[in-house]
Amino acid sequence: MQNDIPSYTAPVPDEISAVDLTVTGTLPAELAGRYFRNGPNPRPGERAPHWFIGAGMLHGVRIADGRAEWYRNRWVRYAEHEGPANTSVLSHAGRLYALVETQPPVEIDRELATVGRCDFDGRLTTAMTAHPKTDPDTGELFFFGYGARAPFLTYHRLSADGKLVESREIEVPGPTMMHDFAMTRNHIVWLDLPVVFDLDLVGKTMPYRWSDAYGARIGVMPKAGGPVRWYDVEPCYVFHVGNASEDAEGRVVLDAVRYDRAAWMGTWTEIGGRAEESARSTSRLYRWTLDPAAGVREEQLDDRRIEFPTLNDAFVGKNHRYLYAVSADTVVKYDGRGGAQTADSLGAGWHVGEAVFVAGRNGTAEDDGWLISIATHDRPETPSRLLVHDATDLAAGPVATVHLPRRVPAGFHGAWIADGDDTMIGNTERTEILGEKR
Repeated sequence: MQNDIPSYTAPVPDEISAVDLTVTGTLPAELAGRYFRNGPNPRPGERAPHWFIGAGMLHGVRIADGRAEWYRNRWVRYAEHEGPANTSVLSHAGRLYALVETQPPVEIDRELATVGRCDFDGRLTTAMTAHPKTDPDTGELFFFGYGARAPFLTYHRLSADGKLVESREIEVPGPTMMHDFAMTRNHIVWLDLPVVFDLDLVGKTMPYRWSDAYGARIGVMPKAGGPVRWYDVEPCYVFHVGNASEDAEGRVVLDAVRYDRAAWMGTWTEIGGRAEESARSTSRLYRWTLDPAAGVREEQLDDRRIEFPTLNDAFVGKNHRYLYAVSADTVVKYDGRGGAQTADSLGAGWHVGEAVFVAGRNGTAEDDGWLISIATHDRPETPSRLLVHDATDLAAGPVATVHLPRRVPAGFHGAWIADGDDTMIGNTERTEILGEKR
């Protein structure tokens, strides 16, 4: 990566394993599973001029019986003619995938070994977003692929048992970079925003740029089929959606992290892209209310610079109360009823990654559960930490801190894979990695 990339994102040079990790505090006894987190980690000698570019690396921690049994990190393997899978982790229908929005998914196993590319029995002919959405009621998986050439946007649906059952083109004006989207009980919500593919940037950096000419709009499309209803909005960009829901009158409410032009330019520069100006503003939690009768209403919900919004997955597409996000050294909890905020800060020098919500085993309230995240320090010699917060009492600080055996570079998205949630083979003796046995 470039020398001016922040130190806490700098790659590590190797794969390691460690067992019996030191824990401060008490790991909840009900946590039994694996936390996996993905992010770009170029191999030694690999040129990666942008944080979105570079081989994916998975970091994993196994937790059971109140112990942190192991840590390991593994690169996601890929062939030279393929691109890296460096953005997120997905569990669906008994399989695990490493995802990146510019390629099909890569199947992995529970030990972080690469199984290989997946095209769902030849049915997937586009890339796959790194932010698919699982319907908590049906178990179906909704996702899309975007591309630099037509079709620019393609909608896909996987059945609960992992079969690709629907694919269709969604018409957009050009090659927009659509990083995320949202869904409600009955609709898909599209983000057709003014960051577009630029052929002149290919081979130099991540080949996308802001376009004042492209326009900005949000689309609402029935899951069951039908045209997209588009709403023009103030020019902006969204990397990550919090959630969306709908009401009986057909209004759709979308909460997401919004960047205006200056904020996007500043962030794109910070993570290695080419930009013409530095940030004069920053990312904010925002709400769009899309009303078929009255049009669109836009409102800022908070002044704080945040990213990586998460929630209890049982409320995806539904009227949620709580969202969680991170801001530098701080984990934040938003209460949508009354607007209250609570937070926990680690202190100067720390950078907290996405906080994944893990529902409590016998929880009854929406926020009954745990938040799991990885914190990395500016000092390269300082090992990273895996933090476990009680989501009902975030301000009290972590109930447990797992001291990892190395610095884990700041990355993107993770997932909690509870024991018993999947039926994967998980046998590395029988796993083929690009034609080679592990």
